Amino acid sequence: MHQAMRFLQLAAALELAYREDNPQQDWLVWDQDWHRDRNIPPLAFWYWVMLRLTENKSSCTPPAGLRDATERQAFFVRFVRHLRLEDNAILQPESLLWFGLRPQWVPLLVERQKHSGWSQQQLAQFVRLQTVSPPLWLRLSPQMSAEQLAEHLAAEGVRVALSEQGLCARGGTDVTRSSAYRQGQIEIQDLASQQLAAAVKAKPGDKVWDACAGAGGKSLAVAAPMNNKGMLLATDLHPHKLEELKRRAKRAGLFNIRSFAWAGDTPLQLPKEVARQGGFDWVLVDAPCSSSGTWRRNPDARWRFSPEDSADLQQLQSRLLHHASEAVRPGGHLVYGTCSWQWSENEAQVAAFVAGHPQFVCLEQRCLGAPEADADTLFVAILQRRD
Repeated sequence: MHQAMRFLQLAAALELAYREDNPQQDWLVWDQDWHRDRNIPPLAFWYWVMLRLTENKSSCTPPAGLRDATERQAFFVRFVRHLRLEDNAILQPESLLWFGLRPQWVPLLVERQKHSGWSQQQLAQFVRLQTVSPPLWLRLSPQMSAEQLAEHLAAEGVRVALSEQGLCARGGTDVTRSSAYRQGQIEIQDLASQQLAAAVKAKPGDKVWDACAGAGGKSLAVAAPMNNKGMLLATDLHPHKLEELKRRAKRAGLFNIRSFAWAGDTPLQLPKEVARQGGFDWVLVDAPCSSSGTWRRNPDARWRFSPEDSADLQQLQSRLLHHASEAVRPGGHLVYGTCSWQWSENEAQVAAFVAGHPQFVCLEQRCLGAPEADADTLFVAILQRRD
């Protein structure tokens, strides 16, 4: 089903081109008016997806009942013959369709390439990665070495891969059934998400606020090196997500995490020990966003993406940054992150925030994960309050 969602628009394009017997369409113009609910006969839809996945290999058996399967396969070969998939043509409309991206997103991709300094090869790799899911990355407790854990997981039937970037599960026994998981020695967390959490360099004794904690994956990663000294406050709009954080923190043996609901509409009332030092040492705002950086895992989400929704999210991001910044002590750090690769949600937000809050300076900002790593694509900016 994931693969079907990835190639939803491509199947629609193939159906149109087949009916008109013309593989060379103005796909950019067509995309402006495309809607995912356009009707394609189910058998035809699945056959286009199967042909894309096998690239017309002999293993692609037509669905029973599709009478014109032979003609469709011949047309598919013609369609592929017109494709240009080399790096320097990766943003051609038909190339983007082939890799499960909308042709109208070319300006967004060019913007990302510019601000990340990606080469044409890196941009092409980013586009190609959109057709496959990243592996299941694992975050280790500080007390466990990757080599030891890989050995233990393999002995329990989990297929693991260990590299310089980290440890990931690639099949076999469900990793959540392993003894290491039950004992809190590992958490499932994407590599880019781990890198975002690592931008919060909290030490034992620090006061930290994870403003948009959700189920707490980054809270746990930030708290782990604090050795249960100091305090990490985790807040979220949805209290039920924080209940999951409490369960995960108990399993991981982390007892310096507090949590309560915060809607983000007003500044946070500082806990007494935080107020005494003038604010938190670290504040993390992992803001709600378009989630475009997670489309590899959630391909259906790409078809719900719209500029109108992004505009609303950007207002929310700006508001959260403003209120959260008031809780940073002088000399402290504000870390802003999203799981989006859109410039408008990332570098543009940071620039607007700094312009309106001159007491903050941006020390570093960049995208994490794909295309440099086989992971999601996230953004992080580290800011410091200087007054």
